[in-house]
Amino acid sequence: MGTPVTLETRARHRIAVLAFAGMAPFELGCVVEVFGLPRPELDVAWYDLDVCAETTEPMPTVGGFSITARHGLDVLAAADTVIVPGVADVCAEVSPALVGALRTAAARGARMVSICSGAFALAAAGLLDGRAATTHWKYAPLLRERHPLVEVTPDVLYVDSGQVITSAGSAAGLDLCLHLVRRDHGARIANTVARRLVLPPHRDGGQAQFIELPVRDVVDDDGVARAMAWALDHLTEPLTVNLLAAHARMSPRSFLRHFARHTGTSPIRWLIDQRVAASLPLLETSDSPVEQVAAAVGFDSPATFRHHFSRCMRTSPSSYRRTFRGR
Repeated sequence: MGTPVTLETRARHRIAVLAFAGMAPFELGCVVEVFGLPRPELDVAWYDLDVCAETTEPMPTVGGFSITARHGLDVLAAADTVIVPGVADVCAEVSPALVGALRTAAARGARMVSICSGAFALAAAGLLDGRAATTHWKYAPLLRERHPLVEVTPDVLYVDSGQVITSAGSAAGLDLCLHLVRRDHGARIANTVARRLVLPPHRDGGQAQFIELPVRDVVDDDGVARAMAWALDHLTEPLTVNLLAAHARMSPRSFLRHFARHTGTSPIRWLIDQRVAASLPLLETSDSPVEQVAAAVGFDSPATFRHHFSRCMRTSPSSYRRTFRGR
């Protein structure tokens, strides 16, 4: 009789995150916070995280303190995911050793991820050639100039093209990390982690091969925020711009203008995205037919649901469900 599979013996996804001298520590901290803390309450095989660098000597950061990585670049050879946070100097040449390690990891099939200016390291290794990718908006022109084979997409939070995933800067790194959790473990686990971090649930991601999310400002307009919160509690109901405007205590025209300014999208597009996001846990954890799922999240027909789901997720609801049932 074989050894029983327990939470301790399940295979863990190995993540290697790079550290650099002179780096801003925020993005590294995002990765450590999401993937490096044990989460036994989730009852899933969580991640093994290694922080690595080209040196094991103390490295200064822009925050006035130093960090020391216990591992060298050799850990990339066994990593399932390699994450490159923002590099210290986007104009500096990426070392041949790092370029080689990144190329070898990618050729082996590792998932390659960058946050903010970490895209420059992936680009230097040729891993973004012919792909859509993003970085912090202020670095986008330089990335396009230095790496013309990269399809730079500057106005999104992140781009997922399968094996290679890139994000914009700062807080977009948290969105990206939660997206990876959603890809690996599903919406329920990702939303639980988001709540632990006191963040809004990550409502986009999953199986999409190419995700474009408009970069949104914080919604500091009380009327718009009030209407959005009310809509999220009433997704199953018929919702119109006029109804949302009434809850925002604005005219429809004024509401449309305020909503676009604060979210970067239209109310109807936002509602559709929220309904698709609300369907993910139902598809992952219930046996309800697609028709019932569509109705439960407010779509007026299964055909409409399938259309918008495919647009957002680049797969069908049934295929998405099979992915999680096969685990």
